[in-house]
Amino acid sequence: MKLTREFYARPVLIVAGECIGKILVHRTPQGETAGRIVEAEAYRGPSDLAAHSSRGLTRRTAAMFGPAGYAYVYQLYGISWAINLVAAAEGEPHAVLIRALEPLRGIELMAARRGKPIGARELTNGPGKLTHALAITGADYGRDLCGDNLFLEDGTVGRIGRSARINIGDAGAWTTKPWRFYERRNRHVSVRPRD
Repeated sequence: MKLTREFYARPVLIVAGECIGKILVHRTPQGETAGRIVEAEAYRGPSDLAAHSSRGLTRRTAAMFGPAGYAYVYQLYGISWAINLVAAAEGEPHAVLIRALEPLRGIELMAARRGKPIGARELTNGPGKLTHALAITGADYGRDLCGDNLFLEDGTVGRIGRSARINIGDAGAWTTKPWRFYERRNRHVSVRPRD
């Protein structure tokens, strides 16, 4: 069942934790690909200095300031894309970064896009890897997650762990916030801790 806007229009820490186990689906002319979210991080700007929105409303961050339930997609290191789900209320630039998926549907298509074997752990175990596998690009910036092409479905989840977010530079006290959520013992989680 596709999730409604009400799922996203809640505090970002709740949305991030409840994303674990949900299914991210992307439909393209090549076919449908989907995976269970097994790792996600919350960003609560503008006060959160680790969030892009801490720098205020810009052309890049505009989607984060809009209503909940839209995609904030940006480029990582100029080579790959990352997808965030806009959460909370309009004007509150909060988002959830999807860090890793467990492949479910369209796995052959994902493997072809990534140039990896079907059972490879590296297929979707990172934010840039999963967007490549699902063909999510800058063209999906601002896409309505309640539409027909890019959305979340309900799913099942195991035990959830928490840790500090990954690859956060010097953001003061925000660097160590335990705002990373992951499914314990899932081999598709990007980095330790996984257990």
